Amino acid sequence: MTSTDRAGTAEEGGGAAALLDRTRHVVNPQLRSTVESLPGSLRRVAMYHFGWVHADGSPATGQAGKAIRPALVLAAAGALGADPAAAVRGAAAVELAHNFTLLHDDIVDEDATRRNRPTAWTVFGMPDALVAGDAMLALALRVLADDPHPASAAASARLAACVVELCAGQQADCAFEGRGPHDVSLDECLAMAEAKTGALLGASCALGALYAGAGEEEVAAMDAFGREAGLAFQLIDDLIGIWGDPEHTGKPAGADLAAHKKSLPVVAALTSGTPAGAELARLYAQPVLDEKDVWLAADAVERAGGRDWAQAEAGDRMARALHQLSRAVPDPGAAGDLLSLAEFVTRRTY
Repeated sequence: MTSTDRAGTAEEGGGAAALLDRTRHVVNPQLRSTVESLPGSLRRVAMYHFGWVHADGSPATGQAGKAIRPALVLAAAGALGADPAAAVRGAAAVELAHNFTLLHDDIVDEDATRRNRPTAWTVFGMPDALVAGDAMLALALRVLADDPHPASAAASARLAACVVELCAGQQADCAFEGRGPHDVSLDECLAMAEAKTGALLGASCALGALYAGAGEEEVAAMDAFGREAGLAFQLIDDLIGIWGDPEHTGKPAGADLAAHKKSLPVVAALTSGTPAGAELARLYAQPVLDEKDVWLAADAVERAGGRDWAQAEAGDRMARALHQLSRAVPDPGAAGDLLSLAEFVTRRTY
């Protein structure tokens, strides 16, 4: 599961920001009506998580995330010649699945804030947040099962397989935390990130292609595009987890370091063979990192080359993503929305 839903600034992404706004306008009615179908207490937890109500159930004006994944579904369908409106249920399904992962991820990571307010589990308790996440995943599959579109069965199978991969990635991420500073390789970390983040972005693009009636090769290329873009997304998000501005992220500065996360920049630093990498390993061997230790760890990651590596790797992954996109959509004009979204995920500020 993934925590890559940190807040961004409204001006980021230019055309992508307008595309995300349009996506929310189109998808949110379906998303909200689906969530409102949940029974009593589950509905309240889910609606709080999405920012639609306060903890007491009164209406709120929060934004239910950036809608990157549903935007990818609609943009992929449109790029392959379909009416994006036909894929709205698919777009809502991937957003529900994504938010299932966020509810569970906040519990696993013991995160206290998301989108600049307390996380659902800290407000309603761990059991209620956990089962609300479970219900959200069931809703995602029900939305597809109820869709009369001929692609819905294939889309449901694709999303279900993706969720299994997400869970495997989450399990690997948790297992990394119990291993020594030098016991996780960069290849393992990249594979974990592809499962946690790349898989759902890939599935989002694949669902859009399925709703467009695309062939097997085009669906595979769209999936590969989303996966590579997802890795770029995760690399940037890991940088945000270390150096992000709390005003933008809604999380304390250096939160990933304080939690001893073996994120991609951290593992790149730990495996660098540099004195700074050894310094970081000593810090990570401490059971608790205070504010000063977190600052020292961030400095060590940078001096060991972790920050530069992650930025360069994000650029390389995006180049691979664009190559895959050209296989599915040779006409750059038709791929304009997907290109805007790809640029957005790698140009977020921190």
